[in-house]
Amino acid sequence: MVSDSPLRRRLAVAARAPSLSAAQLIQLAAAGADLAVLERPDRAALAGLGLTTRTIAWLAAPDEALIAADLRWLDRSGSVLLPAFASTYPQLLRESPDAPAVLYVRGDVRTLSEPQLAMVGSRNPTAGGRSTAREFAAFFARAGLTITSGLALGIDAACHEGALAADGPTVAVLGCGLDQIYPPENQALAERIAGNGALVSEFPPGTEPLPACFPQRNRIIAGLSHGTLVVEAAQRSGSLITARLAGVAGREVFAIPGSIHNPLARGCHQLIRQGAKLVERAEDVLCELKISLSAQLLASAPDEPHLPKGGAPALDKEYKILLDALAFEPASVDSLIERTGMNSESIASMLLILELDGHVAPHPGGRYSRMAGQ
Repeated sequence: MVSDSPLRRRLAVAARAPSLSAAQLIQLAAAGADLAVLERPDRAALAGLGLTTRTIAWLAAPDEALIAADLRWLDRSGSVLLPAFASTYPQLLRESPDAPAVLYVRGDVRTLSEPQLAMVGSRNPTAGGRSTAREFAAFFARAGLTITSGLALGIDAACHEGALAADGPTVAVLGCGLDQIYPPENQALAERIAGNGALVSEFPPGTEPLPACFPQRNRIIAGLSHGTLVVEAAQRSGSLITARLAGVAGREVFAIPGSIHNPLARGCHQLIRQGAKLVERAEDVLCELKISLSAQLLASAPDEPHLPKGGAPALDKEYKILLDALAFEPASVDSLIERTGMNSESIASMLLILELDGHVAPHPGGRYSRMAGQ
């Protein structure tokens, strides 16, 4: 981000300073060009800016070997340091509570200043939830929104994939250093995101994905975005932390409702009871967001997300009976036998056909549920 070597080193020092906020870094930058105040820091002056003892101690005597290693990693990885006082630092994040002083960014920094929608949810979603996340994200990407999420398994990954499938940019905020892609299963996805968006972290290289890091990660997801949409979430989900932080930052919070029998709908229902906007169509989100999207992009976007709409050939009567008996929460074959009066062999054969046609989704334990829109 900054080619000036002295300034780049000072930014690397600031990026590792414990508890240094965006507002404090901006004050340090105002005190002298190129953060010269950090070259021979005056401890009393730093204390006057409200910096903690730990922060001052680090700025006054940083680990030079560690800083040198960070700079080498930045060069090798093609990552950059983005300080809060830079014009390319995202304004929405700068305005949010407890914004990070410096971001590590790999990819296109400009993506961070584009209109963003955060999409989050369960790491173990239903097949329908995963499909909904992917299709909604693709719709929003076509409408001109950058999709921001946390690279986690499940809903997060589906959202990133949906945006990429629509050839739209997406931002992944990590709860670890950018050299520690987590989860490792999403390594290939992370590479695609870096090529058509950005990987972001406030954590320096070498930081492992510890549990305490993820709530901090979540505040950046919320802070970057105009709103947060929760697709599926249990009542104790980390996605609810992101939604709460979005509300604290004064951003919109959206939630997709689900079956009362689906445990992964309960977190969304809780958010709706607390005032989150109920979302049935992707257009519901666009109507609420107070941002200006390109009229051309909106005109070219589909009227609805690509959720299944029953566009497949008409089903025979027995298939319709089975589909009607199949709820949106997973049901066993025994339950379907009881509901329809059909034998197990017929039901098993019909479920296979319905699954191949995209009408139903399989679940562990030999259970099935209807896909959204069927």
